Amino acid sequence: MTDLTALKYTDEHEWIASDGDTLTIGITDYAAEKLGDVVFVELPAVGTEITAGAVVGEIESTKSVGELYAPVAGTVVEINDAVVDDPSLVNSEPFEGGWLIKVSVAADALDGLLDRDAYVALTEG
Repeated sequence: MTDLTALKYTDEHEWIASDGDTLTIGITDYAAEKLGDVVFVELPAVGTEITAGAVVGEIESTKSVGELYAPVAGTVVEINDAVVDDPSLVNSEPFEGGWLIKVSVAADALDGLLDRDAYVALTEG
């Protein structure tokens, strides 16, 4: 199980796990629950340069269609093909098999993101 306190979060309900200069990004269990059953995920291509705050993909559920935002600037180095093939992983394993993209970033990319306590306070308020 992922240590949720080791992750960073955004107010757009994304989580970020750091492994050196590579970040793994997904959406939180809170976002997955609010979306309902996820039926489609569109992700950027490997090699895509992304800008923090910019739309980088789309997620569709039985309730709505939403945009995926880049929480950081960098280069997409891997996408989760399993999620593209089986979007329900976003609901069943949001912090494990339901990750979306991996991005190569600068060392200070996590500055300004939320810790677990701040994210919990945001979603409970």
